[in-house]
Amino acid sequence: MSGEVTLLDEAARAGWLYYVAGMTQDQIATELGVSRQRAQRLVSKAMAEGLVRVRLGHRIGRCLELETDLIRRFGLQQARVAPDLGAGSDPARATAGTAAALLESYLSRPEPLTIAFGTGRALSSMVAEIASAPNERHKIVSLIGNIAPDGSASFYDVIMRLADKLHAPHYPMPAPLISETPEERALFHALRPVQAVAQLAKEADVVFVGIGQMGDDAPLYKDGFVTRAQLSEMQAKGAVGEIVGGVIDTTGGYIETPISALVGGVRVEPGRPVPVIGVAAGPTKIAAIRAALIGRIVNSLVTDEPTAAALLA
Repeated sequence: MSGEVTLLDEAARAGWLYYVAGMTQDQIATELGVSRQRAQRLVSKAMAEGLVRVRLGHRIGRCLELETDLIRRFGLQQARVAPDLGAGSDPARATAGTAAALLESYLSRPEPLTIAFGTGRALSSMVAEIASAPNERHKIVSLIGNIAPDGSASFYDVIMRLADKLHAPHYPMPAPLISETPEERALFHALRPVQAVAQLAKEADVVFVGIGQMGDDAPLYKDGFVTRAQLSEMQAKGAVGEIVGGVIDTTGGYIETPISALVGGVRVEPGRPVPVIGVAAGPTKIAAIRAALIGRIVNSLVTDEPTAAALLA
């Protein structure tokens, strides 16, 4: 029995690398350390057994072990670990299907839910994997403003893309992600539509957020929401991560900076009892993810194998 499980693990991994990562059979053979002929047989078995559709149909044993260890180490409600796509792959692509499957498990529930979302590449990739199907019993709400300083909408907006697929009642946050002044932010947050969306977000039954790094490749900086000088100031204060615009240090505590008073949206407070699911992976995000877990800002995690292993190291 254990031999068959190991074979299915190997076949599932080969199928994942072939159908999702787009590797050739030669590349798969190199990645798995097997012959090309065995790689070909493993991919064929994955197809014959229905192990790989667009997502994994078989939970790889190593991923299950990492999930269990993450839950124990960080006291999580739940963890999902996606198989490694190999060196140089996009971590957001690795987590997309796994995160989508978890979201779909909530969307399939009969009781009406309010599901709140942050923004970013990982969540945008997750939404791309969601099947289009009318779902009018749930509400989807944004945690954060999605208007850039130049007035454009965020390219990685989640709510509108998800609403297009689900035709569900949806509530974007009608405010800038970063206001010009604290007074401007206060004016936006005094508006009744913003207050209504913020209240829905605070009362959400489930929360999905991305976790941004705060190195020189910080999404807040790359996407034009803060300047290089502002990023340097936050780094000097110990910033290692960012969640819906809130900047955190290594303990998972929020750092108060001049930018903090400008962020439009609802801060994810530590210790929320409902599922707060962080979706993030990649070597540049390890410090940020660890901080979010230690600080109890997120109590559930979707990541990939290398990131999970690094978090547990």
